[in-house]
Amino acid sequence: MFEIFGIPSQALFGQLLIGLINGSFYAVLSLGLAVIFGMLNIINFSHGAQYMMGAFCAFFLLQYLGLNYWAALVIAPIAVGIFGIVIERTMLQWLYKLDHLYGLLLTFGLALIIEGVFRNYFGASGLPYAVPESLRGGINLGFMFLPIYRAWVVCFSLVVCLLTWYMIERTKLGAYLRAATENPTIVRSFGVNVPRMITLTYGFGVGLAALAGVMAAPIYNVSPQMGADLIIVVFAVVVIGGMGSIMGAIVTGFGLGVIEGLTKVFFPEASNTVIFVIMAIVLLVRPAGLFGRRA
Repeated sequence: MFEIFGIPSQALFGQLLIGLINGSFYAVLSLGLAVIFGMLNIINFSHGAQYMMGAFCAFFLLQYLGLNYWAALVIAPIAVGIFGIVIERTMLQWLYKLDHLYGLLLTFGLALIIEGVFRNYFGASGLPYAVPESLRGGINLGFMFLPIYRAWVVCFSLVVCLLTWYMIERTKLGAYLRAATENPTIVRSFGVNVPRMITLTYGFGVGLAALAGVMAAPIYNVSPQMGADLIIVVFAVVVIGGMGSIMGAIVTGFGLGVIEGLTKVFFPEASNTVIFVIMAIVLLVRPAGLFGRRA
């Protein structure tokens, strides 16, 4: 073991790993928020509740159906995404032409309802979810011990984020999505069902939140409060990266996770506020966010 700036290497790299893990969840969750806001102009405050639903869905699949983590990675995002589609068709579709405040209030109310229902049936204490057998254990790197599951979370999150960015920015489907937000009438003239595309986009964004919930289940307890504890930080990440910016959500999510982790080493007292301090500075210098487009 050696020291860096007077800090033991195991402590420094351990906090760096924790920062990368937190950054992975920040990136995937803020990516879902950016997709929804960028394509639908809806501030989805129920995103944290949908993240929590993904974790609970994985728990239910294991507890009642005997389906393991790998099955939950596929089924939970689809199931919660379908729930999101129902919400969009029955409620959100009426708000697209109104002020952003209406969508924020509606989704905030939905978040309170969802969390209240889960808290009523499962209490405030967390439920355990075991790490999958194939990802247990760790690797001794000499300067630190690397848990295999946590390394998997970081790598898989990065792959999901980059694939989502590629789909939206580099494919014909992504071009249709971006065009539909600017001029839906022209997109309809090409035979594209714009309302269906918008609905599926919201379902996809919700599915990303649920996917993050499944990945979080073995690390954190599955709890009704797990989304509420995270959503404010994720919104700060989205604001720093630029509302609606896909690459901004990815880069800022991972970057701020690392900054938060390193802050816990060098200045622990500021670790809970460093992201909000950065947000204030960024908004003063660049109100549209680091990757946001200026009006």
